[in-house]
Amino acid sequence: MIIKSAGFISSSLVRSQNTLNFSYIYLALKAKNYNPAEIESYVRRWFTLSILTGRYSSSPESMFDYDIKNISKMDFGEYLKSVESAELSDTFFDIALVQNLDTSVSTSPYFNVYLAAQVKLNDKGPLSRDITVKDLISHKGDIHHVFPKDYLKNYGLSRGQYNQVANYAYTQSEINIKVGNKAPGIYFHELKEQCDCRILKYGGINDFEVLTENFKQNCIPESVFSKNIKNYDEFLEQRRVLMAKKIKEYYLSL
Repeated sequence: MIIKSAGFISSSLVRSQNTLNFSYIYLALKAKNYNPAEIESYVRRWFTLSILTGRYSSSPESMFDYDIKNISKMDFGEYLKSVESAELSDTFFDIALVQNLDTSVSTSPYFNVYLAAQVKLNDKGPLSRDITVKDLISHKGDIHHVFPKDYLKNYGLSRGQYNQVANYAYTQSEINIKVGNKAPGIYFHELKEQCDCRILKYGGINDFEVLTENFKQNCIPESVFSKNIKNYDEFLEQRRVLMAKKIKEYYLSL
């Protein structure tokens, strides 16, 4: 329940068994009579920190031993702060994490943390008025390409280019089908018209303020209204920065 309360509601979002195993530090903290609410926060933060830093991805036994020794001889909150200061500085979130999001691996731990952040923050799916990202992940929603895959393929882009995680978003199947292979500049322009005339074409949003908030929740830069193939790389860069900011906001809320 603690891991799920951090937004990791599906096994598909938890790719590291070692990181999950170490979360049983919960039992050690409980034995030391830490406050239950404090324990939950510590476990959520440590679990997410470990994913973001790949703490147990190599030589996990040695790192387990190192962490357990430190936890046994000092206050866990103090140890957590020391590790955060060393490994999760502003430089990590502003530079390293943005670079780590430059990947086409859909199972990327950084993308999974981003999705967990959307779940935890109760974000709505792209162009959805009521359906949340939590709903979409729980019920196997579609992975939508903000710049449609076929549109990019028609311009000769490779799989590694059009499948960038910064081009991904969980969305409702019917919205994904409706968008098809239209250029973002076209279907987002039609979204503006949808908000003007209140006639629904994509999803259930027909109010521009609601659409703007939906973009914000899904880290879609508002400049996407004017984007085309020439601006694709720029779009990816802008969205990675927004995704990294959301992950930072989420982590600090744990």
